[in-house]
Amino acid sequence: MVAVERVVTLDHPLEDVVRYLADFSNAREWDPGTVTCERLGDGPVAPGTEWRNVSEFLGRRTELRYRLVRREADRLTFVGRNGTATSTDDMRFEAQPGGTRLLYRADVDFHGLARLAAPLLQRAFERLGDQVAEQLPRAVDRALGRLPSNDDLLG
Repeated sequence: MVAVERVVTLDHPLEDVVRYLADFSNAREWDPGTVTCERLGDGPVAPGTEWRNVSEFLGRRTELRYRLVRREADRLTFVGRNGTATSTDDMRFEAQPGGTRLLYRADVDFHGLARLAAPLLQRAFERLGDQVAEQLPRAVDRALGRLPSNDDLLG
């Protein structure tokens, strides 16, 4: 298994941050590996809601079907699966003066022969974790009205 954990401070109220991150289709804005992420079905975002996520990692594209398995006021957990891996994204939130502290943990459990590659992939996942920690605050700022989006800047 590969595990990556990062702590990110966000300059927005906890409730707003949780609402934004609960919609996993927003991952394309804050996860540099996500190529597309489309919600499957309608209705409110609640445990059981699913997304089709296509990611690129080390030059290879892979598709996972993610499901929101936990939505609490201070915690979100998504589990993505395909034939090669099970990916768990766990986000824990803590309100702080002027913002929110996010503890983000991603665990990837490889299946079958892919399991042999896990130790070799840890460093690449660490780099991806660094990129997420850099991009996520900017994406939240854009979404919650603090910074203009790229589309706004381009006119």
